[in-house]
Amino acid sequence: MTQDLRLTIAAELERTRTRTALLTETVDDDDLTRQHSPLMSPLVWDLAHVGNQEELWLVRDVGGRDPVRHDIDELYDAFKHARRDRPALPLLKPAEARAYVGQVRDKVFDVLDRVRFDSSERLVDGGFAFGMILQHEQQHDETMLATHQLRTGAPVLHAPPPPPAVAIPAGEILIKGGTFTMGTDTEPWALDNERSAHRVDVPAFWIDAAPVTNGDYLAFMDAGGYDDERWWSERGWAHRQSAGLEAPLHWLRDQDGWQYRRFGRIEPIDPAEPVVHVCYFEAEAYAAWAGKRLPTEAEWEKAARWDPATGRSRRFPWGDDPPGPEHANLGQRHLAPAPVGAYPAGASPLGVHQLIGDVWEWVSSGFEPYPGFAAFPYREYSEVFFGGDYRMLRGGSFGTDTAAVRSTFRNWDHPIRRQIFSGFRCARDAS
Repeated sequence: MTQDLRLTIAAELERTRTRTALLTETVDDDDLTRQHSPLMSPLVWDLAHVGNQEELWLVRDVGGRDPVRHDIDELYDAFKHARRDRPALPLLKPAEARAYVGQVRDKVFDVLDRVRFDSSERLVDGGFAFGMILQHEQQHDETMLATHQLRTGAPVLHAPPPPPAVAIPAGEILIKGGTFTMGTDTEPWALDNERSAHRVDVPAFWIDAAPVTNGDYLAFMDAGGYDDERWWSERGWAHRQSAGLEAPLHWLRDQDGWQYRRFGRIEPIDPAEPVVHVCYFEAEAYAAWAGKRLPTEAEWEKAARWDPATGRSRRFPWGDDPPGPEHANLGQRHLAPAPVGAYPAGASPLGVHQLIGDVWEWVSSGFEPYPGFAAFPYREYSEVFFGGDYRMLRGGSFGTDTAAVRSTFRNWDHPIRRQIFSGFRCARDAS
């Protein structure tokens, strides 16, 4: 079992680094060091930050080894430098950053060969520290993918289109009231904010069978939704006016209507594709216009996990098996959300589709700890964000890797953010 875990971790480390290399080697050094948006770090900062976190946790902490580069810890501490300020730092040059992350990885493989997973040390139990670092790198890969979407210039990323729709879901699904188990105590690589498993009583509600599509959202726009204060919260309307919002981010209007700029290509809007790059306030306004609301975090997770036949919470909507290409659009296999109905094998028992992958889904809940929460292995991953001005996002996107998503995974961001791969679906009370 220990050797199988070593082999699994080694394969995941290699697979993840291959993706990181793709995102950082398809552009030249100027693109790597440039800040493409004040909301994002230069790609070269993300690259070295990934290596630095790997060094801190796996080389120094788990492995007890001497530092590789103790002099750069402060430069790559995400809490000490806001993203907008990072280009002014004396960052490692691209060649230096690549050499550094390679040197760290060599030492990590040596640590992996020697670590005892049967230790009583919680950090290595079940390979947790390695899983945490794998997820961290994949999360930064998704962040770098969002940076690629913001960069200008010729396309550098390529992938086949997502599969077509084969079973188009329509309407709403009724989720009966009652308790279900939210969170987890059993996922070995689950992060602290996903714990502990606890029972939650959720009144009956309706939830959309699929995410809101571009076609749905265009109807809201055509009905004057951006100009009608009735549909917006007070904060949302103030932001809509100050930011000049009139369409999702990356939508472009021409004489023929709306187009979409995606990774350097201009494409027609696909009405069957889940809408992406909308902020929480836009999602909230659409839901109000449609006579609905956004689901709560508990409602979303119940729709994604609850099996009415057994009363058990599954790992994923389709069951306990990890995501395969037939289940969900994940891992940057495609560079767009798939049309609604493309993954019938990934639907929940009640017929809710595409809860995992395609687009992160805004929900109405703020970021709060679960009962029994305990910060591990450090407060700055979750605890310092509790109670802030955040809204939760669930389910992952086409840019989220299988190693960094599950039905218990919790993501959060400010409600004004749109550079992330964010969409939504609606819900309403059963009454």
